[in-house]
Amino acid sequence: MSYEIKETKIPSFGEQLIGVEFNPSNSDEVAKVKSMFAEIAEIMKNNYQSKNRHPLKSLLFDHAVGEIVNAQMSVVKVLTMKHYTENGEAVQETEGEQNPS
Repeated sequence: MSYEIKETKIPSFGEQLIGVEFNPSNSDEVAKVKSMFAEIAEIMKNNYQSKNRHPLKSLLFDHAVGEIVNAQMSVVKVLTMKHYTENGEAVQETEGEQNPS
């Protein structure tokens, strides 16, 4: 009888918070943005755990975590937003394509 050892990477706090694995559009830009926000969250968590904690810092940490998630979601929304024609057809810009405003 042989046993197979399977290694599984456990996502970091930041990767779990941001959901870096969820990218249904398979967009390189979305992956990069999520990775950046995950890193910010990880830096903040490491600082929070290593320094003296007090109630105000805990409150600010919780608030900042929520703001990081909100900011990441807004950026991804902008990157993946579909535009609609007058006929109601969805049109999505491709990566690198810019719509003059």
